[in-house]
Amino acid sequence: MTIVRLGYVAMSMELKNASPSKTMTFTQFNKITDREAAIRKLERIALSNLHNTLRLLKHSAASDIHFYRLTSHLIPLANHEELLDWNYIKPLEEALREIGDFVKKHKLRVDFHPDHFVIINSKKKDILKNSIRTLKLHYLILKGMGIDPTHRCVMHVGGNYNDTEISLERFVDNWMNVPKVIQNMIMLENDDTSFTLEDTLYLCEKLNIPLVFDYHHHLAYHKDDNWEINWNRVMQTWKHSPLPIKMHISSPKSNEAFRHHSNYVDTDMFFRFLKVIKDSIPQIDCMIEAKRKDEALFKLMDEIKTRKDVEVIDGSSFFLK
Repeated sequence: MTIVRLGYVAMSMELKNASPSKTMTFTQFNKITDREAAIRKLERIALSNLHNTLRLLKHSAASDIHFYRLTSHLIPLANHEELLDWNYIKPLEEALREIGDFVKKHKLRVDFHPDHFVIINSKKKDILKNSIRTLKLHYLILKGMGIDPTHRCVMHVGGNYNDTEISLERFVDNWMNVPKVIQNMIMLENDDTSFTLEDTLYLCEKLNIPLVFDYHHHLAYHKDDNWEINWNRVMQTWKHSPLPIKMHISSPKSNEAFRHHSNYVDTDMFFRFLKVIKDSIPQIDCMIEAKRKDEALFKLMDEIKTRKDVEVIDGSSFFLK
């Protein structure tokens, strides 16, 4: 039997006043004439974000949710070119360690999905440099939490630039400029407009990177279900990972807006996928990318509990019979 575990992204619809993504723009920062005072304010915002992250993790653990995506906006302006002298990790060490201790105590899986401007295959050297700097931020946060950074950041391949083959090869070339410890942190995801499952598999197999399969993206790109022929290849990209295989689940908002995420997950659509992969792996962790976050997870589990082809384990996990 295959164990399926569900997770959610960053925010809770149930937990009030718990945003982990409070921010400050550089314009706001510049309006504070005392630079040190402005930096202290940034640190207070970051501490508030980390405090709310811990609240969200406690909420998750209390709800038997074992999988959570951290927001990439925990530390505002951390990588701004005018603040490169700011040692942002030091004032946050205790808060980061507290989160890491909680994650390890409750055996939670946490990871990141850096923003779309993190582009490894960019044509521009400054964008590649900034992308690596942003990935280093994620690495330092995980290290500050005491969490093994291996396979904790999922990314898209990047820009297509109207030439898939050259863009894939540029990724390979630029990958050589990425420090090894950051390379080890990366997973790649197929997307819905630029790089297919097969394109992404090419990179993952060539560079030994786990592939996070996004079923909704695949359907949006192909309008069919031909992913099954590549499932074994997807599994093989995870053979050296310390973590269970991971996928993304979401449902189209409508047939007209197929690429947009719905508020909730279509259970039948999800189980069309699960029926194919059942028994091929011992466990799969499924990150819900629905607009209603944890509420979507709870609704999905309520629907799953009525099915006869599953055995429920807890509030977010079940066996496929």
